Amino acid sequence: MRNNMRKLTCGLTLVRHGETQYNKLGLLQGQAIDSPLSETGLQQAKAAGHYLKDVKFSHVFVSDMLRAQETADTIMKHNSSCLGLQKASDPLLKEKSFGIAEGKRMLDLKEMAKAAGQSFLNFTPPEGETQEQVKERVKEFMEKMLQQIGEEHWDDNGEDETSRETIPVEGNADDGVRGVLVHALVVTHGAYMVVAVKYFVEELHCPLPQGLDRARMFSLSPNTGLCRFILTITKEDGRFKLSGIHCVFMHRGDHVQQGEFK
Repeated sequence: MRNNMRKLTCGLTLVRHGETQYNKLGLLQGQAIDSPLSETGLQQAKAAGHYLKDVKFSHVFVSDMLRAQETADTIMKHNSSCLGLQKASDPLLKEKSFGIAEGKRMLDLKEMAKAAGQSFLNFTPPEGETQEQVKERVKEFMEKMLQQIGEEHWDDNGEDETSRETIPVEGNADDGVRGVLVHALVVTHGAYMVVAVKYFVEELHCPLPQGLDRARMFSLSPNTGLCRFILTITKEDGRFKLSGIHCVFMHRGDHVQQGEFK
């Protein structure tokens, strides 16, 4: 790639929805069970909103499932940059389907995998989605988002394009995105985020943040856990392409751990 090639920098913050009663009981929801947030989940979403209140977003994309919608609405209500934004609901961001295991205990799914002679992470219950099928949804969403953001912001990115990989992570809510004009908030689900992160690391070659191993990187984010990435977008033959990605932080839950919700 030529050094003088035009680039657009875009922040991407993934947020897992807040707790539901099913989460609390250790039951699988997937797609068939469209449960609302529990009282704890609402407080978690409120805490996430307070934590992100001064972080600037240009786009909000949300799973069309109720628990994600309620989380996004609560975060947006506390964020001044979201006041004029419309959230875009997208079924591509739905949770992974767990088929006949939905409504059952996580332990039941592990036992089904063991009975089938497969590892838990690679097991697909009858009528459920495979990891590959979920990954295809992730790829389709990313492509759709890239084209939309590119079309809307290609001509107004006035930032000096220096490498953001060298900017220190200081534990602030705006780590990695200070001064970035384009920043997408994406509210989705735990298993979906695991597949997305694996895709970013294994296929898009996203480097791991310093001090973070692969096991932690690919673990389930806590309810309202935050993962942030910086995307570099270029334009080729009239289409926008992802030319680089790096991770700022993973599974951040400071807003909950610091007792910001009561």
